[in-house]
Amino acid sequence: YRLPWAGKVSILHRASGALMFLLLPFVLYLFEQSLTSEISFAKFTALLSNGFAKVVVLALIWAYLHHFCAGIRYLILDLHIGIDKTSASKSAVSVLIVSLLLTVVFGAKLFGLF
Repeated sequence: YRLPWAGKVSILHRASGALMFLLLPFVLYLFEQSLTSEISFAKFTALLSNGFAKVVVLALIWAYLHHFCAGIRYLILDLHIGIDKTSASKSAVSVLIVSLLLTVVFGAKLFGLF
């Protein structure tokens, strides 16, 4: 049995939602630290200069972008647009490609490539 693209997108949609939920305390802590004072903001920027922290943030960026793109796809499917097998497969692949391309763009900015 080979899982279709739509199934893979569905699983990744759930996984990205779970990842965002699990990383929510980390994000709220970072947000709180960035707003408390200038000293805590300096600590925040020092933390985010760490390579591992950037990878965690990049994973969170991917999770958000994939979850958003897949959510738009599901809203369109709820309108009974593109529910045939071919269209559903194409839209699933499109979600994967768009979310990965957007992640590359945001990742390039995060790692200071532009």
